[in-house]
Amino acid sequence: MTGKLLILDVAALGHDFLRAAGRLEINGLTFRPAESVFPAVTCTVQASFRTAAAPAVHGMIANGRFFRELHRCLFWEQSSDLVAGERIWERFRGRGRRVGMLFWQQSHGEQVDVLLSPAPIHKHHGGMVQDCYCRPAGLYPAMKKRLGEFKLHHYWGPLAGAKAGDWIAAATAEVMSDPQLAPELLLAYLPTLDYDLQRWGPDDPRSAVAMDRLIAQLEMLLVAARSHGYDVLVFGDYAIARATEVVFPNRALAETGLLQTRQVGRRLYADLHASRAFAMVDHEIAHVFVREKTDVLPTAALLSHLPGVEEVLDAPAQADAGLACPAGGELVLLAREGAWLAYPWWDRGREAPDYASHVDIHNKPGFDPCELFFGWPPPSVSQDPSRVRGSHGRAGPGRQIAWAATFDLGQPEDLLTLSGAVKSTLDS
Repeated sequence: MTGKLLILDVAALGHDFLRAAGRLEINGLTFRPAESVFPAVTCTVQASFRTAAAPAVHGMIANGRFFRELHRCLFWEQSSDLVAGERIWERFRGRGRRVGMLFWQQSHGEQVDVLLSPAPIHKHHGGMVQDCYCRPAGLYPAMKKRLGEFKLHHYWGPLAGAKAGDWIAAATAEVMSDPQLAPELLLAYLPTLDYDLQRWGPDDPRSAVAMDRLIAQLEMLLVAARSHGYDVLVFGDYAIARATEVVFPNRALAETGLLQTRQVGRRLYADLHASRAFAMVDHEIAHVFVREKTDVLPTAALLSHLPGVEEVLDAPAQADAGLACPAGGELVLLAREGAWLAYPWWDRGREAPDYASHVDIHNKPGFDPCELFFGWPPPSVSQDPSRVRGSHGRAGPGRQIAWAATFDLGQPEDLLTLSGAVKSTLDS
């Protein structure tokens, strides 16, 4: 390694997707397959990479967390303390080297020297001030002058797309080019593929267009990295597969009384204070939190019979999968190939909670890819899960990620081994 390293986490960079597109060679990089971690979702994978540890160790078991004391789900929280364990760069940084993180999840408060992450301010009477959390304090204002404002609606929602990746890639190049700022280790996240692969599926021509945009971003960053003395590692976090079936575990729980609801006007809200069981869904997996031990087996039996559910993991099965930790559910659902898990518990559209028709990633008690589509009337978002054509979360055959590096990392067969190899390189 040259002494400086750029690590790019590319959302949805699956090996099969790259191979089908004929893009296993990009500007001198040769991409190889590796297994992701389970569940293969953003926060879990990024936490696993930065610690070289399984979810059972770092505790980031999904993109959301259910706080039992609060009886509340919180998705996409950004505190670095949510990720337990030693970071792979701790010894490296302890020797006086600098570390930067751009647009990684759970980065706020992280022990790094350069930091950039979306952090909008929601106004009391509605509306939003678009902003980014940064370190040093002048970093985002400087980037805004050079690149323009980072548009949050390009990062998530019906208008999300490659423009978010364009901005992040340009910011990454700017950081590398600044001799006063450039860290010896820089981690950045490119979400470019994520949106259209979920909207349309990996085999849709619109996803191929997203791939072209990603290739342009990678080629620009590879040139910038070489000119500023950086080696490069590119890795995918998960592979998106075509989805044709939707599963509603919370409807089944509500029908049997395990999930309680509260009617407010005509709308139906989940009452997690009174519920005996609740499924926190996240793409192709769900953590099911069961209040009483006596309800675990009946809940497992109920959910195992839902069409589209391949497996219900109890505590021993979760331990075998490297997922058993206090933050996880008593049960974990795994959707079968081609299916994904949606959060709604209501049956009729008029019963939907107010937040169902809006981009509301923090209040919804489950991940909602319907937010990638407009509903009617705009700017509301769709409530039709049948529109979603791609999902992820499964690991194993057919779901390998792609990775490539400009330096020798051996032959890692999975993401944890890849991360461990990076740590060894940084420690040497």
